[in-house]
Amino acid sequence: MTEFADKVVLVTGGSSGIGRAAVVAFGRQGAKVVIASRRVDWSKETLRLLREAGGDGLVVRTDVSNETDVESMVEATLEAYGRLDFAFNNAGIEQIPQPIVEQTAELFDRIMDVNVKGVWLALKYEIPAMLKSGGGAIVNMSSIRGVSGFPGAAIYSASKHAVIGLTKSFALEYASSGIRINAVCPAGVETDMFRRGVSRKEGLRESATAAHPIGRIAEPEEISNVVVWLCSSASAYVTGHSLLADGGYTAR
Repeated sequence: MTEFADKVVLVTGGSSGIGRAAVVAFGRQGAKVVIASRRVDWSKETLRLLREAGGDGLVVRTDVSNETDVESMVEATLEAYGRLDFAFNNAGIEQIPQPIVEQTAELFDRIMDVNVKGVWLALKYEIPAMLKSGGGAIVNMSSIRGVSGFPGAAIYSASKHAVIGLTKSFALEYASSGIRINAVCPAGVETDMFRRGVSRKEGLRESATAAHPIGRIAEPEEISNVVVWLCSSASAYVTGHSLLADGGYTAR
């Protein structure tokens, strides 16, 4: 693809994992990429990899649960490049499964603030910037847990269901304005978040892998390829969709 040449992409949670893979993937296509994350040092490493891949961009320290940070993130993008064409709202946090009676209101607020409010805030500020540029495409990070339950981690599951609700609602609102909005729903992906999860108990990695009919856990690049496709003209008629990239997990 060359359609991303000189276009501007914003990636939240771009310091590692799927976010980092997406930054590099867009950079290979010639895009300018804004890497937004709380972890500036890790983001600088992502920027190095982006430049190594032939792209360029900048790092903006951002806590997506903070409205001032999110507004500043988009302002910094416009100040640097004068436009915003695509966004991948990837930032999120996990929940360690535990009995519901042991979960706290503080935990609920934290997960919802990042996973739901963070996506909502990003959409709120990205969309006006895209409208000024004549339109664009946005991909939100959901999960297979956005279409299924998650015993012991209902808060996380609820947050990812909410991302799909936001995706559909915003997509309907801006479908006629030249902005497409979709979600991607991965199953297990080889990221720090996944590795933390399966390290809690012996044999958990093996059982998690076995739950994927394709026989393995995804690589971050495999999900970032889906994100790039959802932003490309190849998916021009796709909006309001939640794409399951799950190795057959939910097909059972």
